[in-house]
Amino acid sequence: MSSTTGSGSGSKGSKQKYHSGFVAIVGRPNVGKSTLINEVIGQKIAIMSDKPQTTRNKIHGVYSTDNSQIVFLDTPGIHKPTSKLGDFMVKSAVNTLGEVDAALFLIDVSEGLGGGDRFIIEALKKVNTPVFLIMNKIDKIEPEALLPLIVQYKNLYDFAEIIPISALKGNNIDTLLKVLSSYLPEGPQYYPADQVTDHPEQFVCAELVREKILHLTREEVPHSIAVAIEDMRVQENGVVYIGAVIYVERDSQKGIVIGKQGALLKQVGKEARRDIETLLGSRVFLELWVKVKKDWRNQDRLLKDLGYRND
Repeated sequence: MSSTTGSGSGSKGSKQKYHSGFVAIVGRPNVGKSTLINEVIGQKIAIMSDKPQTTRNKIHGVYSTDNSQIVFLDTPGIHKPTSKLGDFMVKSAVNTLGEVDAALFLIDVSEGLGGGDRFIIEALKKVNTPVFLIMNKIDKIEPEALLPLIVQYKNLYDFAEIIPISALKGNNIDTLLKVLSSYLPEGPQYYPADQVTDHPEQFVCAELVREKILHLTREEVPHSIAVAIEDMRVQENGVVYIGAVIYVERDSQKGIVIGKQGALLKQVGKEARRDIETLLGSRVFLELWVKVKKDWRNQDRLLKDLGYRND
């Protein structure tokens, strides 16, 4: 694909150079990575939750303008793993740093500098790409509290840029995108201008179902859940039929997800269907089942079946 853009059939000099690149968003769990990518893209492609370690796969979000394209990788939060799934998540995040043109190190300014941040900074020192310090959730602190934090982080790493934002409120996002675009190399348009992710619709639909479960269940359930779309088709009446299986690790968790007289599962389906209809732009019939796959987070074969791979 051509690496330049321009209108009409003017001379070579009338065309504007096209810039593109891949950018990783890294940070501790629950600092707002998914919120940021959804805000940039303008619609939900990464699920959001107040529970840590929500993101499990690298989410590719595509932001396009007339003369640039940024492909964002929303990585899993870097944390101390306690299962094979956890190992996959951390390796996925760290390995991403060697694949990109720039990295956004996202921090939660309301929490301050922690051990997890120091671990990530040590990983960043091993890569030769520009790293931005993105100071998220500035709406939660007083402005005068920012400067001491900036000094703390600058003493640990020589960041290419430091940009305070609020991903939730949309504050300073335009500035971030403008500055980030200036760092991109000249390159091709990797995706069509109207494409916002490289994940298939089935993946995003499964993630939207999982998001609703995270919101509606208790603490012992969220990380034991995986969702697989087993059937997705357009029916004769134009309604999209989706059959999804929710996997849990124990029988007791199955009962929790279903809820009393099926109430919780019904609510999950109602909320997920609403978001999926927005995503697909059509009516949806969503059917959900709950099945037990004992200790699936530590079984390599099951992890691969559910889309989590270490290779």
